[in-house]
Amino acid sequence: MSEMVKTIAVLPGDGIGPEVVEQAVQVLNAVARRHGVTVLFEEGLVGGIAYDETGHPLPPETLALCRHADAILFGAVGGPKWDRIEPPTMRPELGALLPLRKELSLYANLRPARLYPALADASPLKNALLGEGLDILVVRELTGGIYFGTPKERTEDGHRAIDTCIYFSEEIERIARVGFEAALRRQRRICSVDKANVMETSRLWRDIVTHVAADYPQVELTHMLVDNCAMQLIRNPRQFDVIVTENMFGDILSDEAAMLTGSLGMLPSASLGNGSRGLYEPVHGSAPDIAGKDIANPLAAILSAAMLLRYSLDMEEAALDVERAVEHAIEAGYRTADIAGPGDTPIGTREMGERVIERLR
Repeated sequence: MSEMVKTIAVLPGDGIGPEVVEQAVQVLNAVARRHGVTVLFEEGLVGGIAYDETGHPLPPETLALCRHADAILFGAVGGPKWDRIEPPTMRPELGALLPLRKELSLYANLRPARLYPALADASPLKNALLGEGLDILVVRELTGGIYFGTPKERTEDGHRAIDTCIYFSEEIERIARVGFEAALRRQRRICSVDKANVMETSRLWRDIVTHVAADYPQVELTHMLVDNCAMQLIRNPRQFDVIVTENMFGDILSDEAAMLTGSLGMLPSASLGNGSRGLYEPVHGSAPDIAGKDIANPLAAILSAAMLLRYSLDMEEAALDVERAVEHAIEAGYRTADIAGPGDTPIGTREMGERVIERLR
């Protein structure tokens, strides 16, 4: 039997992106060899560095690379250097990541927020609220809503701006099904978050999600307003299993859920569409203030690589190997600066990657 070969587009981007992606690539290489898979990595420019070198944050060559790859491993884009590029659509965040999701029809963003018991002291919440840890999955609609609606403009006099929020029933239905399918594999509880008391798009959202729920009688559905959900994540986070919500609400709530785990440096994400190709990235951003200092936490990027193995390469056992290796490294007491507590001696980005690979072996 011939060995399976998979191609991964690697887009390190800006800031700490190259540092953390390097460790994720090392982990993917190690675990793929163990499972008899050859992984070919093809690197492309994206974000601010791509703008500097080509005049565009998402060059055509990079988009073509992503289209033929089996999966995309993404670092981070943006930073103060590029914040005032005109027009704004050429700035890294608007000109690279959003169009990439749109062009590849990656409409479902999965953001697991897991608090390992060994890191309970790193969470800002009291231990009494955390119990044996947290495991929340935020399923965010990714290609609709106010981020993509038109018209989107600011008047020439600068005194009036417009952002339009639009949702179609089919967009809501497909993300709802992603959420319900995820809930089936977990605790079979899903909370749909909206703002149905004031927004027409949210009233449509609630109607469609309720309709889809009829196809999943095994899953318990609840509805919650977004402001209440933001409060409940702090007050009683363990009540949540899967949260499904629209684009902007998901952007905000997933970052809040991330901080419950102690650090954005621990949170991976997957952006998926109808096929197996997906885009995998840590949620922490480019953090230019610590770039190049070997202090960034690579675990979010490594855990994103685990999601890549699971969802795009159909390598569940390999994904579990990576997740267990991360957990064992944490249990052994290894900490980067963002998750270090009193008395801990922080280690660097490269060493944390090495410690995870040791546990893979």
